[in-house]
Amino acid sequence: MIDRYSLLRPWLFCLDPEQAHNLTLTNLDRAQRWGFLDKLVSKPIADPQHVCGIEFPNPVGLAAGLDKDGKHIDALAALGFGFLEIGTVTPRPQPGNPKPRMFRLPQAQALINRMGFNNDGVQACVARVRQSQFWQNGGILGLNIGKNASTPIEDAASDYVLGMESVYDIASYITVNISSPNTTNLRALQGEDMLRDLLRNLDDARKRLSDRTGIRKPLFLKIAPDLDQGDIHLIADLLMEFGMDAVIATNTTIARDAVQDIEHGKEVGGLSGAPVRTPSNIVIKALKARLGDQLPIIGVGGILSGADAREKIRSGASLVQLYSGLIFRGPDLVNECARALRSA
Repeated sequence: MIDRYSLLRPWLFCLDPEQAHNLTLTNLDRAQRWGFLDKLVSKPIADPQHVCGIEFPNPVGLAAGLDKDGKHIDALAALGFGFLEIGTVTPRPQPGNPKPRMFRLPQAQALINRMGFNNDGVQACVARVRQSQFWQNGGILGLNIGKNASTPIEDAASDYVLGMESVYDIASYITVNISSPNTTNLRALQGEDMLRDLLRNLDDARKRLSDRTGIRKPLFLKIAPDLDQGDIHLIADLLMEFGMDAVIATNTTIARDAVQDIEHGKEVGGLSGAPVRTPSNIVIKALKARLGDQLPIIGVGGILSGADAREKIRSGASLVQLYSGLIFRGPDLVNECARALRSA
């Protein structure tokens, strides 16, 4: 079968990365509305995975960041993902960081972004989720929440609690993003005192919401790859102490060893794609060694092939998520990964 994306990619890579991103999603929406995606994309066969009380139709999900505002849910779902994670959304709208803020490093199959949680605010996102056919039909949809840039770091917990309260009714699960390098001081929340305070506040708020709704929604924590063994053990222990349901490993890296001599390699921001594959796997293995089977791990970072997805599972993950791999490989990567995991 012809790899259509390989024919399209050189043209897309001539455009500014953020412009190409938006253009691709807009045209994906059109193709979905006109019924073309079902003909153009080979979807995975069912491979149900039961994780955190949720039945995921297959273990390959979309990572947060591709659809920050829930504007493209139905089109992305048509690519065959077992679940989608949208966001990061913040309590109030914010424009993010100045442009340019996204850079391609094709030689390294990598991206650097410093988007800065640009989004229309959580209420706008919730409204779009409710309008999507995917959500209305019971699709598995995670909401990734963060804090506004204008909120002092010492008040971060209030933003996360407000975000959780806002998405609680519509989310299959909720991801707490404390690991983006593009919001000032955000990663400080991975330190013991601040993380303990944040998780305590979220745990208390979830108990109130569970009592009100009769439903306990799973809470996931997304962490960075730039952690040492002590940090990882501390985070794992706090996840257990405060009843978190899963951990997503990992976000982008601030390390530049693999790309420092490449054009754009020294841009400020989070590096994703192939260079983060090994650091992500190291974190997954360390988490698995500490947590055992007590807490599931969702593996993300540097998946550009089915073999990469299989490596995440063998490192200790229960599910995987894609983002940068889609930019370099296109939508066929979803089915390739799902196929590889069925045979793992």
